[in-house]
Amino acid sequence: MSQIQTIPRISLIWLLVAQVLVILPHLMHLPLWIIGLWGVCAGWRIQVFRMRARFPSTIERVGLLLGTCVAVFFSRGSLIGLDGGVLLLVAMFTLKLVELRSQRDALVLIFLGFFVVVTAYLFDDNLLAALYSLLPITALLAALIGLQQSTLATRPRATLKLAGVLLLQALPLMVLLFVLFPRLGPLWSLPNPNKAFTGLSDSMAPADIAELSQSDALAFRASFTGAVPERRDLYWRALTLEHFDGRRWSQSTGAQSSWDGRPGDVQWSKQGDTLDYSIVMQPSGKPWLFALDVGLSSQDGIRQMNDFRLESRKPVLQNLLYPVTSWPQAIRQTTLPDSVRQRALQLPGNGDPRTRAWAEELRHSSEGPEQLVANLLRHFNQEPYGYTLRPPPVGQNSIDEFLFRTRKGFCAHYAGAMTFVLRSAGIPARVVAGYQGGELNSAGNYVSVHQFDAHAWVEYWLPEKGWISVDPTFQVAPERIEYGLEQAVEGEQSFLQNSPLSLLRYRNIDWINNLRMSWDSINYGWQRWVLGYKGEQQLQILQRWFGQLDWTRIALLLVGGGAALLALVALFMFRPWHRQRDVQQRLLQRFERLLARQGLRRNNAEGVRAFASRAAQQLPGQALQINHFAELFEAQRYAGAEPAPQALRVALAHLRRALPWRRRIKE
Repeated sequence: MSQIQTIPRISLIWLLVAQVLVILPHLMHLPLWIIGLWGVCAGWRIQVFRMRARFPSTIERVGLLLGTCVAVFFSRGSLIGLDGGVLLLVAMFTLKLVELRSQRDALVLIFLGFFVVVTAYLFDDNLLAALYSLLPITALLAALIGLQQSTLATRPRATLKLAGVLLLQALPLMVLLFVLFPRLGPLWSLPNPNKAFTGLSDSMAPADIAELSQSDALAFRASFTGAVPERRDLYWRALTLEHFDGRRWSQSTGAQSSWDGRPGDVQWSKQGDTLDYSIVMQPSGKPWLFALDVGLSSQDGIRQMNDFRLESRKPVLQNLLYPVTSWPQAIRQTTLPDSVRQRALQLPGNGDPRTRAWAEELRHSSEGPEQLVANLLRHFNQEPYGYTLRPPPVGQNSIDEFLFRTRKGFCAHYAGAMTFVLRSAGIPARVVAGYQGGELNSAGNYVSVHQFDAHAWVEYWLPEKGWISVDPTFQVAPERIEYGLEQAVEGEQSFLQNSPLSLLRYRNIDWINNLRMSWDSINYGWQRWVLGYKGEQQLQILQRWFGQLDWTRIALLLVGGGAALLALVALFMFRPWHRQRDVQQRLLQRFERLLARQGLRRNNAEGVRAFASRAAQQLPGQALQINHFAELFEAQRYAGAEPAPQALRVALAHLRRALPWRRRIKE
């Protein structure tokens, strides 16, 4: 059993602690049987250390391996891919514990643990997850220190302290490498096909928007170069929905241009002032992006499509930072191609006869399309329509029943109904889906847009004027556009009713709201400057600091800066100006502080031996430890004994354990 003792007890303890800390964040997306597997492996290894069990035989190890692989396959349907691969990696990290015999095995387990820590970023890369990852990293470093069989092997607190110091010493070099090293795609940027996303889909029914209205998940944040526009002007386009099947609006086939061909012959003219801003978008699993009309981005891999939306070459599977310039007063497509006109007038062959007839009446009673639109908006404003997230159900003729019977709904109802009426009257129109408004964070001067800000509005086309946006919801519930969803549904108390713990429900409590805003601002900085720090941003920042740069100069800066930092760390570690007697003096001061807690204080003219003798009389139960420290100190300080600060530290530790927490003695 001699091989068992090659791994110190303190190292094994820290390895077990590290495994718990490493596996804990994975429990949100891994099956719970991984907990049982770790419990079996940890219990087995502890019994081996206590010499009450043996190491598993070859047959037992093969059986554990095969059983784990089968469990991974049935849990994920595969042993490869990110989801199945991470589960298999965590399982192997756990199984390695039972065959932990030598220091080499422990080193393999420790380095494997560092890699498992990184894989947690595949599922959660926010600031809180990054701060948490420092805990398992520190525990793994403590286990690595404990393997060295040094004097720290019996002192868990000192081992942990040294691990923390090493981590702090590495931080300057880490920051230097982050800033200067060429940016490569991180591990967590790899696509995860099993990751769930919340957000808009490529089709819209009223129930879809209602579902999003109950989600407080973040959609994106936007920072403006100048003043932030008014909330009522923040209409973030995501999709243009042109096809209607009687129940659901969706993208038409002709509008779904692929990146393999041209985006389409779309004409528009830039008018008025511009808005410059940048967006940090949350992963959506979809290629479409968010922007105010009409938006263009200079970033590679992003282009404007033929319906004025922005689209990425690839689906957004990680946080995406991109710049946008918008022209809110731009004139869009004054000449309408026949294919676009046909899509903008498409209606089902039958259904909703009452709405069709009413649209024909509006067409005859109006002096042109603009007056028809004005009459329709006036109808929504003056008739008893209501805004609610709990609309009454409708039957097969959904538009008829909404317009003439229930008259209760939210943005998707009004946008869909208005588009149907305009098309029935011969006016090209389509539904635009996206988000409206956002929450201004004054701490960071940016706008946060959540899923409950999802919105739908209408744009219709006029000759020589192009596409014109209009929002029928504003006529029914202007507070939805001016102030947000919470105020619009305040009477029915339906805002985030399925999320009672969401902090967004308590924005009226100042201290909670201030805390939430401050934390959100910190998270936004993390996403913008750390997760969004890509190659282009890196080159721009370095050129701003150092002028014109190429990669050769950056490499020289990296090598030179790294050498300077390592020299400073080495200088601090070796401290040639430091003398051993200073260590002895500091340990004596700790000795005095321990006794001061008991009400015993050393007089100015009192020697160490005299003080120790007086303290031993007052504390007879600890007299042995007190006198032992004093004898060691005098021998090293005055009798010429070889300096051994570690012996003084051990004597202090024994005294600390022997003393009560606090005891006042009347002298």
